[in-house]
Formats: sequence, structure tokens, C-alpha cells
Amino acid sequence: MAERGQPTGDLPPQSAAEVSQSSGTSRQNSSDENGHVVESPDEETLSPTSVIYFKEALNSSNVKFGKPAPVSPAPLRQYDFRIERIDSKRRNPKDPIAIERLNLMNMAKLSIKGLIESALNLGRTLDSDYAPLQQFFVVMEHCLKHGLKSKKTFLGQNKSFWGPLELVEKLTPEAGEITASVKDLPGLRTPLGRGRAWLRLALMQKKLSDYMKTIINRKDLLSEFYEPNALMMEEEGAVIAGLLVGLNVIDANLCMKGEDLDSQVGVIDFSMYLKDGGHSSKSAEGDGQITAILDQKNYVEELNRHLSASVNNLQAKVDALEKSNTKLTEELAVANNRIITLQEDVERVKEETSFQQESRKASSADGQVLGETRKQLKEETQLRLDVERELEVQIGMKQEMELSMKMLEKDICEKQDALVELRQQLEDLRAINQQLSHKSQSADASSKQKSEAIVRLEEKISQMSGTVKQLENRCKQAERERDLALEANRLFKQDFGDKIEGLQAEVEQLRRQRFGLEQELRREREQKLNLSAASRASAPRKITHPESPPKLLSQSTPTKTAQPLGEVEEKTSLSSSLSLSHTEDEQEETPPEAPQPYVCTLCKQDDSLLRTKKRCKNCLNFFCESCVSHELPLPSSILPETVCASCYSQLLQQYASAPT
Repeated sequence: MAERGQPTGDLPPQSAAEVSQSSGTSRQNSSDENGHVVESPDEETLSPTSVIYFKEALNSSNVKFGKPAPVSPAPLRQYDFRIERIDSKRRNPKDPIAIERLNLMNMAKLSIKGLIESALNLGRTLDSDYAPLQQFFVVMEHCLKHGLKSKKTFLGQNKSFWGPLELVEKLTPEAGEITASVKDLPGLRTPLGRGRAWLRLALMQKKLSDYMKTIINRKDLLSEFYEPNALMMEEEGAVIAGLLVGLNVIDANLCMKGEDLDSQVGVIDFSMYLKDGGHSSKSAEGDGQITAILDQKNYVEELNRHLSASVNNLQAKVDALEKSNTKLTEELAVANNRIITLQEDVERVKEETSFQQESRKASSADGQVLGETRKQLKEETQLRLDVERELEVQIGMKQEMELSMKMLEKDICEKQDALVELRQQLEDLRAINQQLSHKSQSADASSKQKSEAIVRLEEKISQMSGTVKQLENRCKQAERERDLALEANRLFKQDFGDKIEGLQAEVEQLRRQRFGLEQELRREREQKLNLSAASRASAPRKITHPESPPKLLSQSTPTKTAQPLGEVEEKTSLSSSLSLSHTEDEQEETPPEAPQPYVCTLCKQDDSLLRTKKRCKNCLNFFCESCVSHELPLPSSILPETVCASCYSQLLQQYASAPT
């Protein structure tokens, strides 16, 4: 394993050349431990995707290292490279399965692109009710179901993509939490529901692309569940896994407790991906603000991640320095103890040397012992100097460690302050996001209220349009009747116009005669009054002869006036018969006087000078002016007439119930 993990760049030039030479010689015809025959993969014979896989194999897990060759006496190491070739089938343009894979890949591209664009425009956390997000899960289901092998059970054949998703737990230990959560969710009875829940949890963790890449790289395990020409076994699966990386910028908050994931029908709605020319986008300023907020949020998250990593590294360094410091202090204590013992030994040696010098004076036989003692003294002094030098070095290292510890503590404090500020900014951004979500919810509520008001107004408009149509029909009928009446009047005037003019001239002449007769009658009355006054003055005389002429005159005048009056009556009767139609119309316009009520029957208030009375044209009753304030066209009239409140409501009900 150590040889496998060692990169070729760390080898000396001679070793790298030998590695390339050995790999070139082994390309001709060799078989690896799996039994695959490895040949030289020329770029001309492979498709572009196969070339990409071949180039990535040199730096990824596709490179397989065989057993090392026998170690030569030389210090250089030799490696045998074995590269597994990924053969790509030549596509048939008429292959329906290849067309299905291409269509699913294009739909996945459109779904992911539309989801990212709509999420960035909204600038908020997506929930499970968001339509583009639901369509994305439907497209992913279709991609995972393509080319699935059917498993035979007691109930029949069953196709489910839950089996391949369970492999992620074995390949990536981090996915074990998602699998356990899916199995613990209540209400999931089918493998299809578990697979849908797994996709949603992986998207919320922003690890969906990593898990898909992990599955796709293990074709040997996927072959148990998929056909060889399935989407997950071909190049389109790798493309979709790469496209899923863009979904890491989206924050999704999905609640799966209340959803029925077992019985949902996964149908792709293509209308969401058809561009509408009349669609009005949001303003550039709002989009810029939302994009800036999202960029700042992503930057803060990335910076927070880097800071946490740097803090962990610094903490590890601090722990290592503390361990080395404790070790150095222990070594320093040991060195101090050793120095003390050496000093005691030196003092003891000095005492011994002084004693030996005294004894040497006493006897010269101990010269050889004295030389050995001096030699031992020199060694001990040299050892003491070495220990002191080492102690100084250890003290200098300790001081440097203390200085580095102080600098690290200062750096950690600064990083912690920056982390606190970034957390505060993140809280502010969350508050702004909450405010934006509240504003969007209030806007949605107001739009719902306005839409309901619009629906009610449309219903009223439809009702009023029906009444207007009825009134228009009645108006047309009245206009036709008026035209007929005008035509009849015109014909009547043509037939009897000359007669009417002659009769009017005769009536005018008769009026003049009557006026003259009235003048004569007045004069006769004045004369009669004068005569009566004169007769009263000469009453004692009682003359009867003068009274006879007035009587004769009075008797003669009635006889004279009787004849013209008879003629006048005959002519006026003729004129009245001709103008009968006009008088009838005038009588209709001026209704007969009705007894005026003292109290209004609607408002129950007494009549006064300030409260004038008015007549209803429908029920012909008198009410106060405030109660007769409505106008409405009646069946007998074309123009709107004044009616009372009760008649107004009754007529409105009649017009509303009448068919259009």
C-alpha cells in the first residue's frame, strides 16, 4: 500500500525512466490479477470519454499496481503499472436505448439548470412544495430506473433503485447516517419510497454528487442491478454525476414526515422547460441583491470551513508543542539532577585529589593512581561542560517554544475574533433571509386575496352583463314600438293634416267670435247695472216703461248669442275629437291627483316643508324624496324612472332571474 500511494514525481529521474520503460514493455500482452488482458489503449481507437478515463487513470483509483518485481541489488525500485481499459461501445444513431439515455441526460441538464437558476432568483431555502425541485426528483427517478433488472418475487416482478443506493453505505461510511434515517422514517413501506427519501436526504446534505460518483465508479457492483446498456453503466451516468455538483449551492429544507412517498406518480412535466416569450423576469436590481447575498453567504460558509480547518490544525500544533514542552521539561529536570550529581562527584573528586596530593607527598608510590585520577577529573570536567552546553541549548529551545506558543495563542485569538465576526454576519444574513421569506409570504397572501376579489368581481360582472343584455333587448323592443308609433303618427298626419288645419282655422275664428260676444255681454251687463242703479234712484216714481227695453234687450241678446254658442260647441267638439290622442298622452304624463299621505310608508316620518313628497313610477304611491332616490328602466318606459326602494329591489330580482 505504501508503494501504491507513492507518486512517481518523488522518484529520481533514473527511477522514473525505468518505470516508464517497464510500463512500456508490459503493454504488449499482459494479464492482471482479475484476468483482464491489458493492451496499449491508443487514443485513436477510443472514444473521447474513454480517453478521459484513460488519462484520469494515471492519477486516480483506476491505476492498479501489481505485485512488485524482485528487488534488485540497486537501491532503485521498479513498478509494474496495469491500466484497465474502459472500452466504450460505438453508438448506433438508431439505437432506441441510446436515444433514451441521451434524452434522460438532456432532461437532467435542463432540470438541474432550471432548478439552480430559479433557486438563485428566489434567494431563499427551497421546500418540498417547490415545483422545479419536485421535477428534479422525478427526472432522477427516471435516470435511476433506466435499465434496471427486474427481480422476481412472490407477487411478481419488481423494479426498484433502492438496491443500488444501499451500496453507497458500503462504499462511503458517511452515507450510513442517511440509510439509517431512511429506514427509521415512519410510513415508508416500499423500496421506491425509501429510494425517494434517500435522494432528498442526500440533496439536503449536499453530498448527492459525491455519492453518485461513488456508485458509478463501481461498475462491477452496479452490474448486479442494471443491464449493460443502462444509463448508470454508460457515459451519460458520469455526465449526470458531474452536473449534480452544481446543486451544492442550493439550500433545501425538505420535510418528509407528512409526504406519501410510496404512492407518488413520477411524471415529467415538460411544460416547465418550454420557454415563454411573454414571461417577465424580475428587475436587475433585485437579482443583483439576491446574487450578492448568496455569494456572500457561500463565501462566509467557505471561509468558516477554512477557518475551522486552520483552527483544528493550530490546535493540533499546540497539542504537539505542549507534548514536546513537557518532554523537554522532563529532560531538563533529568539534566539538572545529573548536573547536581556531577557537581557532587567533582567535589568528591577534588577532596580525593587533595587527599591524594597529601598522600603523594607522603609517598611517591601512588603516582600512577594520581595520573588516573587526573585523567578521570578531565573527563568529568569535559562531561560537565557538555551537559552545561546541552542545558543552554535546551533553555534556548524552551524560550523559542514559549515565544512560538505566545504567537500561536495570539493568532488563535485573532482567528477566533474573525470567526465571531463571521458568525455575526451569518446571523445577519439569516435574519435578512427570514425577512425576505416573510415578505414573500405576505405578498403571496395579498395576491391570493386580490385573486379572490377578482373572481368575485368577475361573477358580479357576469351577472350585470346578463341584466344589461336584458335591458338592451327591452330597449330595442321599446325603440321598435316607438318607431311604429312615429310611423303611425306620420301617416295619420298625412291623412288628416289638411282637415286639422281647416278645423284649427275655424276654431280660431270661433274664438274671435266668442271673444266679441263676451265683450258685448260685458257691455250689456254694465248697461244693466247702470239701469238698475238709476231705477233705484227713481224708485218712488215706479215707472215701468223704461225697464222694458233692457228686458227686451236681455231677451234678445241670449237669442242672438245662442246661435253662435251652438256653432262654437259643435266646432269645439270636432276639434276635441281630433286632438283626443294628444290629450290622452298629456293625461298619461300628468297623472291624476292622489290623496297625499301625511306619513311616509317606508321611513315612517311625518310630512313637512323640508321633506318634499315624490311619486314612485312603478307602484304610483307617494313617498319622501329620500326613499324615492333610485332610477331604473321600467317595462313600460325606455328611459330610467324614479322608483322607491322596495320596487327597486323587486325589479332587480326580476331582471336577475329573467333569462338572457
